[in-house]
Amino acid sequence: MHDILYAALLGVIEGLTEFIPVSSTGHLILAKDALGLSGPQWDTFIVLIQLGAILSVVALYFPRLWHAVVTLPTEAPSRRFALSVLIAFLPAAALGAALHDVIKDILFASPRVICWSLIIGGLALIALDRWRPKPRHLDAMAYPFRTALGVGLFQCLALLPGVSRSGASIAGGLIMGGDRRSAAEFSFFLAIPTMAGAFALDFYKNRDSFDFHQGELIAVGFIVSFLSGLIVVKTMLGFVQKRGYWPFGVWRIVVGAVGLYLLAQH
Repeated sequence: MHDILYAALLGVIEGLTEFIPVSSTGHLILAKDALGLSGPQWDTFIVLIQLGAILSVVALYFPRLWHAVVTLPTEAPSRRFALSVLIAFLPAAALGAALHDVIKDILFASPRVICWSLIIGGLALIALDRWRPKPRHLDAMAYPFRTALGVGLFQCLALLPGVSRSGASIAGGLIMGGDRRSAAEFSFFLAIPTMAGAFALDFYKNRDSFDFHQGELIAVGFIVSFLSGLIVVKTMLGFVQKRGYWPFGVWRIVVGAVGLYLLAQH
């Protein structure tokens, strides 16, 4: 029963942090360590439940995404959108596939590095929100290919421990001329192939180690992350348009500092 509660709690953390620039994986790892959860099964759990949150984007944007899919053969804007997401996806996909085992070993063994990454990333996010370039691109589904490639290259930074995937891609969008809303939305769209690919790769590599109990835990975390992800995606765009991204930078700094303090007590 305790494991089910832990799975649900981690699912909530995943859904609430996947789409905001605070590093969902970093929060999950710190929470896992704080709860005393050890073993490779929990490391795999953290990766696999991320797909639940990603599906919340598919659910909320389904009409727009489905229109883009069915009109690929006939409408140039749909083809351009699909190609822009593919261009942004490929850099991190190539690096992630090549360095998967190395990244996972470093990521799950470095809570102190994660804390410092949270702090440094928080400072960078506050600075970027204040001194970002003047927006030139307002529609996430019409980003130029050069802008999409820039976002994709920034997303590669998320392969480092504690660097948020959404934070890196949103930062890339802002630097490449996107406004706050379109940068967030393009990050949502880019998350779909990125996290689906990470899910498929990790599931394949660990397919022989799953048992019924672990499958039950993953199902709980998956469902909870999906439901909490729905809440965040529906509310985030309005929040960042009014408040910007600096509150997330402050949150990163606080979590990183608290994490370093707790680690120093051990």
